[in-house]
Amino acid sequence: MWGPRPHVPAPPRGEPGARRAPAGRRPGRDGRTVPSSSAPGAASGATVLWRMRTTVQDAPGSLAALCTAMAAHEVDILSLQTHPLTEGTVDEFLLRAPAGLAAAELTRAVARAGGTGTWIERADAHDLVDAPTRVLGLATRTALDAAELPLALRQLLGRCTIRSLPARSPGSGRAVEAAPVEGALEDTVMRLRAPEGGVITVERPYLPFTPTEFARARALVELDARLGPRIPRAQDVLTLPEGNAITVRRADAADHEAAKAMHERCSPRTLSMRYHGPVSDADRYLNHLLSPRFGRTLTVQTASGRIVGLGHLLWDGDETEVALLVEDEWQRRGIGGELLGRLVAMAAEAGCASVYAVTQASNTGMVAAMRALDLPLDYQIEEGTLVITARLEAASAAAPPPHGQPRGRAGEPAARD
Repeated sequence: MWGPRPHVPAPPRGEPGARRAPAGRRPGRDGRTVPSSSAPGAASGATVLWRMRTTVQDAPGSLAALCTAMAAHEVDILSLQTHPLTEGTVDEFLLRAPAGLAAAELTRAVARAGGTGTWIERADAHDLVDAPTRVLGLATRTALDAAELPLALRQLLGRCTIRSLPARSPGSGRAVEAAPVEGALEDTVMRLRAPEGGVITVERPYLPFTPTEFARARALVELDARLGPRIPRAQDVLTLPEGNAITVRRADAADHEAAKAMHERCSPRTLSMRYHGPVSDADRYLNHLLSPRFGRTLTVQTASGRIVGLGHLLWDGDETEVALLVEDEWQRRGIGGELLGRLVAMAAEAGCASVYAVTQASNTGMVAAMRALDLPLDYQIEEGTLVITARLEAASAAAPPPHGQPRGRAGEPAARD
């Protein structure tokens, strides 16, 4: 499936109960120290973490007024980032508050202290990492794998929808409207020039982006562009039950011709079940599917180097699609299940809440592979096709480890490179 599917954002996650940071005095925007809002009552009671943004006047004492208001409600400020605007400043807080303090009550207190446009959501222990450390970690992940860029942007900017459009539509070949070289920021939407000439659109309808966030996102995309195409080169050699050895590794554009040759060996029925359209269009999608900009692709090779299977994990806005193609002669040997398990493990590792597969009810192999994941599944029919969604809450325990780690669904690992 190539178009976006309807999506309802998941509710904010709860705070798992991290250790309370010590109270002290913190510098105000005017250089003076202001009291940190300690939480003496929270030491003996339950607490929750909140992420909060509010806009205040860029004037001496404005931050102190906010801190005093939160201290009166026994709210502890764990971290603070400031985002200067043309008029005013956006202050972003990570807070620990008593569990009994309602978000509405906290925002009313902030409003009385001069905050406007306040936004608040539950946070978790991952937000306790300071901003420079988090940004460096995201840059490292992006440097190692081009497929990490959309995920890194989402973690950098919080809950948002990210869509990557190629320079030309993979189906029609028509050119897509390009973003300016320097990018464009329009309130709740930013458009960035993708390294290969496409467009990366980031949208967060409930909270405008700040110039600081736009600059960070653009710097991450520029890093990706300078490093060029790259994927991890780890591979696993597995033994199928009948004794044949197969190699599972990440695929990229260099595999285009071998993947096209596999298309030619596949039956029309196999191709139609995978691409849900005219068989003659199948080759058009390969450049898109094999690009790490739009997801991750695993390939299965025989001992002679021939590609006999492809598995795709595709970023689709807020959702993630999984898709499989196995050459006819190699079906029903466990290859599809092996690929699917690894793709689901990748999705879980990337923090995806669910994955979906678009297939037909007659594709019993795909249906069986999804059921074998032992995850909660939802089934629905959309325009004559079957959409199976797997929820990944339990994937860390139920799904196999990601690519590059030993596993034996198709058979025991024979070797690792």
